[in-house]
Amino acid sequence: MKLCFFLALLVCSVAALAVAPPKDAGRIWISDVTIISPESLDSIGIGSVLIEDGRIVRVQRGAGVRAPAGVSVISGKGRFLIPGLIDSHVHLASVPGVGPTQLFTQRKALPEMIRQYYEQLPRSYLYFGYTTLVDLAVVDRGVLDNFRRAPLHPDLYDCGPSLPVANGYPMSFAPPDARFQVFPNWILDPEHATGLPAGYDPAKHTPAAAVATVKAEGGICVKTYFERGFGRDRNLPVITPALIAQVRQAAHNDGLPVMMHANSFDAQKFAVDAQVDVIAHGMWNWGEFDGRPELPPEIKSLLDRIVAEKIGYQPTIQVMQGLRANFDPEYLQRPAVRKVLPAKLLAWFQSPQGKWFKKELAGDNPPDAVLRARYDRGPIGQVDQVVAYLAAKNARFLFGTDTPSAPTYGNLPGLNGYLEMQDLQHAGMSLQQILRAATIENARMFHLDPQVGTIEAGKVANLVLLSKSPLESADAYASVVTVFVHGQPIEREILAASH
Repeated sequence: MKLCFFLALLVCSVAALAVAPPKDAGRIWISDVTIISPESLDSIGIGSVLIEDGRIVRVQRGAGVRAPAGVSVISGKGRFLIPGLIDSHVHLASVPGVGPTQLFTQRKALPEMIRQYYEQLPRSYLYFGYTTLVDLAVVDRGVLDNFRRAPLHPDLYDCGPSLPVANGYPMSFAPPDARFQVFPNWILDPEHATGLPAGYDPAKHTPAAAVATVKAEGGICVKTYFERGFGRDRNLPVITPALIAQVRQAAHNDGLPVMMHANSFDAQKFAVDAQVDVIAHGMWNWGEFDGRPELPPEIKSLLDRIVAEKIGYQPTIQVMQGLRANFDPEYLQRPAVRKVLPAKLLAWFQSPQGKWFKKELAGDNPPDAVLRARYDRGPIGQVDQVVAYLAAKNARFLFGTDTPSAPTYGNLPGLNGYLEMQDLQHAGMSLQQILRAATIENARMFHLDPQVGTIEAGKVANLVLLSKSPLESADAYASVVTVFVHGQPIEREILAASH
């Protein structure tokens, strides 16, 4: 199941991309800290970092180095400094736990609840150390613009409007009379030119034209889909080999990586055959092999191709864990939930109205424990096996959460990333692989590595100071002390939601 189509039912607007950093704090010397940078994990040691005008200007190895004159000193003694984390799969316009109908009705009935959520949103990501985000499918440019205007916010990039095939996923979930306005960058399949709006211009819906739109809007990547559907919407039209080949050629001509929504065995096989750059989900749906206790040879063979061809892989385990959270009575009681959610929205989640999506997921309404077990044995267990196999082969993992992937309160900004890291460790990724996926590998795939992803002179000073080592446990990602955004130090607790 994949439900991020809900965020497509918002009203679209257009604005230019601009990553506006917070005001920097001048010259800062982070002293005597354990520096953990992903390009040099074999040479971890004590050192100091000099920041000037929002950038790293010196990385000095060794303990006890005297601070330069005229700097503000931040002691890193006993602490660990890592690059700011990158979540390369978010959907900022969508509100967790609020579906399309609820979003419009609640925006009218409870506008303060929605306003508080969007106001807290950038702080919630920073609270868990995420200093760079990539929004994969822009459906409300205004939300992104407001995000960038917040006093404290991560750097934000996006893929522009995504490229669905006409009347396919996720267009199919919007009403027929609205879907072509909600998804204006749709691709025309000449073999299935029915059910299209009157008067459309075919020249504006070729793969080349759709990619050009992404480029013109400042996108740094191209997002498309291979999804046959689920629930009441099945047997949807999917992108063809000829169309995806044209998308890939146009995107690569513009220097843009191609990302494909693909969460099943057949979808990921299509993605590999199509030579996409990133598979934007884990394989929780094995198709004809569902229910097998172990990975079948056919899936192993496909995973071997993913490794050999160095295709970026986003497991997004929290998509399924986020659905499972609806049947976990302890989820909303976690202390961390209060740190990332404003009071009004948290109270709404705990009300009968806020649990509407649980009723939709429950189906025949079995006990919560039964439903949790279904997820554990089914999609979560299957994607865990896939991740373990890829990890053992040292695949090219990219860190992304697909937050929020569905109208579930189980996908909360910032916290979802921390939980994803725990999922990945549980599934079999090493702590080194997790750190690299969330820093240098993301930076390289999206061509951000000249700016972020490592702790090196010349890079933007997006950094995270931890009280625990992320190479000892994924729990360390909850031990954030200070976040630096373009050199500005931000103490963690001022980022927490107020209650």
